[in-house]
Amino acid sequence: MAKVRAHVYVEGRVQGVFYRQNTRRQAQSRGVYGWVKNLDDGRVEVVFEGEEEAVKAVVEFCRVGPKGASVSGVTVNWEPYQGEFQGFSIAY
Repeated sequence: MAKVRAHVYVEGRVQGVFYRQNTRRQAQSRGVYGWVKNLDDGRVEVVFEGEEEAVKAVVEFCRVGPKGASVSGVTVNWEPYQGEFQGFSIAY
Protein backbone atom coordinates (compact mmCIF):
# COMPACT_ATOMS: atom_id res chain seq x y z
CA MET A 1 0.00 0.00 0.00
CA ALA A 2 1.18 3.53 -0.77
CA LYS A 3 2.36 5.96 1.85
CA VAL A 4 0.88 9.45 1.71
CA ARG A 5 1.06 12.84 3.39
CA ALA A 6 -1.92 15.09 4.12
CA HIS A 7 -1.67 18.71 5.26
CA VAL A 8 -5.02 19.59 6.83
CA TYR A 9 -6.65 22.80 8.08
CA VAL A 10 -9.79 22.50 10.20
CA GLU A 11 -12.22 25.37 10.82
CA GLY A 12 -15.05 25.78 13.30
CA ARG A 13 -15.26 25.33 17.04
CA VAL A 14 -12.13 23.20 17.20
CA GLN A 15 -10.12 24.82 19.99
CA GLY A 16 -10.85 24.21 23.66
CA VAL A 17 -12.71 20.95 22.92
CA PHE A 18 -9.78 18.48 23.10
CA TYR A 19 -9.57 18.36 19.30
CA ARG A 20 -5.77 18.06 19.25
CA GLN A 21 -5.68 15.32 21.89
CA ASN A 22 -8.36 13.28 20.14
CA THR A 23 -6.69 13.74 16.76
CA ARG A 24 -3.42 12.48 18.23
CA ARG A 25 -5.20 9.46 19.72
CA GLN A 26 -6.87 8.65 16.38
CA ALA A 27 -3.56 8.95 14.52
CA GLN A 28 -1.59 6.88 17.03
CA SER A 29 -4.19 4.10 17.00
CA ARG A 30 -3.74 3.80 13.22
CA GLY A 31 0.05 4.11 13.12
CA VAL A 32 -0.09 7.55 11.50
CA TYR A 33 2.72 10.02 12.23
CA GLY A 34 2.86 13.81 12.19
CA TRP A 35 1.66 16.69 14.36
CA VAL A 36 -1.36 18.82 15.23
CA LYS A 37 -1.46 22.41 16.50
CA ASN A 38 -3.80 25.31 17.18
CA LEU A 39 -3.43 28.38 14.98
CA ASP A 40 -3.89 31.96 16.16
CA ASP A 41 -6.84 32.42 13.78
CA GLY A 42 -8.87 29.70 15.56
CA ARG A 43 -8.19 26.89 13.10
CA VAL A 44 -6.32 23.66 13.76
CA GLU A 45 -3.47 22.60 11.45
CA VAL A 46 -2.48 18.95 11.08
CA VAL A 47 0.12 17.04 9.09
CA PHE A 48 -0.40 13.28 8.74
CA GLU A 49 1.94 10.71 7.18
CA GLY A 50 1.42 6.99 6.83
CA GLU A 51 -0.37 4.28 4.91
CA GLU A 52 -3.00 5.74 2.60
CA GLU A 53 -5.99 3.95 4.18
CA ALA A 54 -4.95 4.97 7.70
CA VAL A 55 -4.35 8.60 6.75
CA LYS A 56 -7.70 8.79 4.97
CA ALA A 57 -9.42 7.41 8.08
CA VAL A 58 -7.84 10.05 10.32
CA VAL A 59 -8.72 12.80 7.83
CA GLU A 60 -12.34 11.59 8.01
CA PHE A 61 -12.18 11.89 11.82
CA CYS A 62 -11.04 15.51 11.34
CA ARG A 63 -14.25 16.25 9.43
CA VAL A 64 -16.29 15.40 12.54
CA GLY A 65 -13.92 15.85 15.47
CA PRO A 66 -14.56 14.88 19.07
CA LYS A 67 -17.73 15.47 21.06
CA GLY A 68 -18.03 19.20 21.68
CA ALA A 69 -16.39 20.20 18.41
CA SER A 70 -18.31 21.78 15.56
CA VAL A 71 -16.34 21.48 12.34
CA SER A 72 -17.42 23.95 9.66
CA GLY A 73 -14.73 23.28 7.08
CA VAL A 74 -11.75 21.05 6.30
CA THR A 75 -9.10 21.75 3.68
CA VAL A 76 -6.91 18.78 2.74
CA ASN A 77 -3.75 19.23 0.68
CA TRP A 78 -2.23 15.92 -0.46
CA GLU A 79 1.56 16.23 -0.62
CA PRO A 80 4.42 13.86 -1.46
CA TYR A 81 5.26 11.48 1.39
CA GLN A 82 8.44 12.60 3.17
CA GLY A 83 8.84 10.13 6.04
CA GLU A 84 10.08 12.83 8.39
CA PHE A 85 8.16 11.85 11.55
CA GLN A 86 8.78 9.18 14.20
CA GLY A 87 5.50 9.55 16.06
CA PHE A 88 2.56 11.91 16.44
CA SER A 89 2.81 15.02 18.59
CA ILE A 90 0.91 18.08 19.67
CA ALA A 91 2.89 21.13 18.54
CA TYR A 92 2.75 24.49 20.31
